[in-house]
Amino acid sequence: MKERVQQWGGFLASMVVPNIGAFIAWGLITALFIATGWLPNERFAQLVGPMISYLLPILIGYTGGKIVYGHRGGVIGAVATMGVIVGTGIPQFLGGMIMGPLSAWILKKIDEVLQPRIPIGFELLINNFSLGITGVILTLLGMIAMGPAVEAASNALGAGVQALVNARLLPLADLIVEPAKVLFLNNALNLGVLAPLGAAAAAEKGRAIHFLLETNPGPGLGMLLAYWAVGKGMLKDTAPGAAIIHFLGGIHEIYFPYVLAHPIMILAMYAGGIVADTWFVLFDAGLVATPSPGSIFAYLAVIPRGFHFQVLGGVFLGAVASFLVGSLILRRFPVKEEEEEAEEEEMASIPGLA
Repeated sequence: MKERVQQWGGFLASMVVPNIGAFIAWGLITALFIATGWLPNERFAQLVGPMISYLLPILIGYTGGKIVYGHRGGVIGAVATMGVIVGTGIPQFLGGMIMGPLSAWILKKIDEVLQPRIPIGFELLINNFSLGITGVILTLLGMIAMGPAVEAASNALGAGVQALVNARLLPLADLIVEPAKVLFLNNALNLGVLAPLGAAAAAEKGRAIHFLLETNPGPGLGMLLAYWAVGKGMLKDTAPGAAIIHFLGGIHEIYFPYVLAHPIMILAMYAGGIVADTWFVLFDAGLVATPSPGSIFAYLAVIPRGFHFQVLGGVFLGAVASFLVGSLILRRFPVKEEEEEAEEEEMASIPGLA
């Protein structure tokens, strides 16, 4: 069982880890240049949306395809990922992790059928058209299928959070909120469920616990520190920088790849979120508005007078809980970063160019 978990984790990590530098670049640009950043710049801030919506998912799709079928697989992985992106309208890291390897595997099987039958001299032509036609079909299928799927998932998650809030089981809402964040469905939950409930509660009593559920930077900080303390390879090396961008800059999306690379780390996020939210409930904590972005500085700006201990205590405990659980997970199930394979198809070995 342990070997299977490590093997699967290694495959996912091999798609995400080589692109961590691009995530760091996006995180720095976001933390610096958005309207609430350190150096607001409207022109430079225009980079934020296209990078997270298009560049990063396509990089993951390319990397996943390349693992399965070399450069040729990477190209069709990137093409197919584009359909998922356009079909949903949200950053599609998971879509890239699915469509990249899947489309490369399909193309590999098609090539196994076609290449022995290609007439001499037509190899390059047929190889290009087979990739192009297959890419069109997979891109359209991804665009058509993923949009309704994401909408259905978003509605289901929102209904789940709403039910837990209504049942006064706020700490358990993290069982839905944390996976939704990693899958970039957090805005639908925040704007569709938590923000309206928080606004109503804040108007009545001057603060709302709902503003704390999705924005708490503590659990993400603890998980990144666990990677730094116990992890290995690039995930360990980049974790301190990601922690600064996340905790001080409020860019929570910077830690999502660290969960996607090793999905069992969602348990660390569960631990941090549930512990923090239990503290918030016990001490009747709340914020006067949604902190934006979700940095510790934004938190300090919207903590009501006299509630700093209640709010910051939950942030601290969330970080400690996720750090401890994350450290245990990384010791028991360490990330197995697969070595990047050499190009499977050198130019000299491509049919028709040898």
